[in-house]
Amino acid sequence: MVEKVLVALSGGVDSAVAAAMMQRQGCEVTGIMMTIYGGDETTAVATSHKHGCYGPGEAEDVADARSVAEKLGIKLLIFDLKAEYKDIILDHFKDEYKSGRTPNPCVYCNQRIKLGVLLEKARHSGIDFDYVVTGHYARVQYHSPTDRYRLLRGLDHDKDQSYFLSRLSQQQLQTVRFPLGELSKEEVRRLADKLDLPVAHKEESQNFIAGGYRQLVCGEAVPGPIIDEAGTILGSHPGVSFFTPGQRQGLGIASKEPLYVIRIDTGNNALVVGSRDALYRTNITAEDLNWIAIENLTSGMYVTARIRSAASPAPAAIEPSGPGQVRVIFKEPQMAPAPGQTVVFYDSDVVVGSGVISG
Repeated sequence: MVEKVLVALSGGVDSAVAAAMMQRQGCEVTGIMMTIYGGDETTAVATSHKHGCYGPGEAEDVADARSVAEKLGIKLLIFDLKAEYKDIILDHFKDEYKSGRTPNPCVYCNQRIKLGVLLEKARHSGIDFDYVVTGHYARVQYHSPTDRYRLLRGLDHDKDQSYFLSRLSQQQLQTVRFPLGELSKEEVRRLADKLDLPVAHKEESQNFIAGGYRQLVCGEAVPGPIIDEAGTILGSHPGVSFFTPGQRQGLGIASKEPLYVIRIDTGNNALVVGSRDALYRTNITAEDLNWIAIENLTSGMYVTARIRSAASPAPAAIEPSGPGQVRVIFKEPQMAPAPGQTVVFYDSDVVVGSGVISG
């Protein structure tokens, strides 16, 4: 029996190759795409394909996805999710940033929009499919001893995107496939060339929004003081939403030693700054947990933990520390773990689970 597959196309090379791979495997492939940007497309940068997945340039991505679908001879269905994206992702992101926390919107978009609302829309429109495919560099495997679906890092660790998928549920992992998880980016590019895909040489998009996250909230920023850890006022800032823990640029303070944002005091609308040494932490707390390889954490466990998408997993121990919380103790101090960011726990390449840094 021919498997019916939905492929989430983005207009980029990765999802295009994923669709082509499924087609070559004999699957009946249907492309789906979501539109999420409701702003002005005329501000898109005309000289480069490198833009964020949210923002100007979406119309170009839609056109590229159409050209891929035409090349492969598959149907492409496009769903308007602007309202859902605003309610679920943008509004949450703005509230968190104004509260001094720095969430990663891509983590929540994959869980709640791309593999959530988008698939619900597809089902409600009458589309019949066995599973959904994306162009992420990650792997899914069923583990019979635990009767759980496991999420694993992509074999190309330089392109691994398991961090951004670490909030997926067992139900979502059961219905998703990542055919690029066994490939390197170079292999994907070569395959796109071989298949003569129209996006074979398209540049990669930036994560979330070109130009930086803070432009979404800068219009609502309120100026306040910059203080040291003793409470001495050293200067002023244009708004806490312009800053994140570990940031050095933009403080505008003359000092013998470089100063960094240590933490954000939202109660007083203040930035607390200090030396680089003050940024390092060996212990953090995480909440809003999502366990994947295990049902729950009942005792201590040695893992590697990634505190932000660009960080390397670092050796650590995790242990329950209260209802819905874990304590993370790193072998070596980590620089600027930021409240609101996702921390992902690994056992070798297997994603054990993830949580949100709370302190």
